[in-house]
Amino acid sequence: MSRAPDVDYSATSSRPGWDSLPPALHEAVAVALGTQLTSVSTPVSTGFTGGFAARAQLADGRRVFIKAAGEGQHAYEAYQREAEVVPQLPKAIRAPAIITTAHVDGWFAVVSEWVDGRMPGAPWTVEDFGLVTAACEQQAEVLRPSPLGGLSKFVDLVGDDVVVPAQILAGELAMPTGLQGWLPRVLPELAELVKLAPDALAGDSAAHSDLRPDNMLIDNDGTCWTLDWNWLTLGPRWVDWVGLLPIAQHQGIDTLAAIARSPLTADVPKDHLDCLVAVVAAYMIKNFEAPPPPGCTPALREHQRLHAWTFLDWLAVRRNWPTVEV
Repeated sequence: MSRAPDVDYSATSSRPGWDSLPPALHEAVAVALGTQLTSVSTPVSTGFTGGFAARAQLADGRRVFIKAAGEGQHAYEAYQREAEVVPQLPKAIRAPAIITTAHVDGWFAVVSEWVDGRMPGAPWTVEDFGLVTAACEQQAEVLRPSPLGGLSKFVDLVGDDVVVPAQILAGELAMPTGLQGWLPRVLPELAELVKLAPDALAGDSAAHSDLRPDNMLIDNDGTCWTLDWNWLTLGPRWVDWVGLLPIAQHQGIDTLAAIARSPLTADVPKDHLDCLVAVVAAYMIKNFEAPPPPGCTPALREHQRLHAWTFLDWLAVRRNWPTVEV
């Protein structure tokens, strides 16, 4: 194919309905909230897991957002980590507050405040990009140094996946199909870029580490909220924002100019920024032709392919890679 594959991020998940969850969990959530649930909406269709996630109306008039998963699901641990992390974030971070949790019969539920908003970047506009950039800059100010202890390093999150380009060059992994035809020509430089990761991606800032448009909401007042904080790590203060740039560039935003004027990146070495994008590209290349892991939807692999493609395109512009198909 000659262009990046599209992904509809408003329809990437397959989630159970509230009625299919155990009655014991229903009761535990009501007890934790101190009131009954009068209605629960259809689950949201964003994300890549099979965990329950939907808005609920309470008998006392409140609207809340409930997420729940059973043991063995990826979301089971993710929801618990989110419930642990969010209360420790600085108040300046606009993240939905955790109201309560419930744990019963191998199921965990976390209830947070409901934010009425829309996903940015669908597609990216100059206005949305400005709002999200301002939010990232504000978060960077209050998350350095990290207010949370015991965080792992961002580079450890991707782990051995950074060596994927070298493994392909060595014949240990197959060259992925369905990407740009010029990828084999630039793979040696990609392999060199990711080697910079231990230094380029070091830092003392708490990083969201999974910032995507479907992990953000812009409310009616133009405030950008950040969701799903279960991947918090230590890294550079710019890592979350730069991770958004390749998709925004693909959709017409001049992110190269934005890098030059943002206080997050104006003085960061070019190779450090490119290293992050190369690392994410390498991470996305690995396994995107395999079936999704248990509990995840096929859209996860579609997401990987789109990100691998657009991150490589972004690097091609930054590093003057020859991109003529042969």
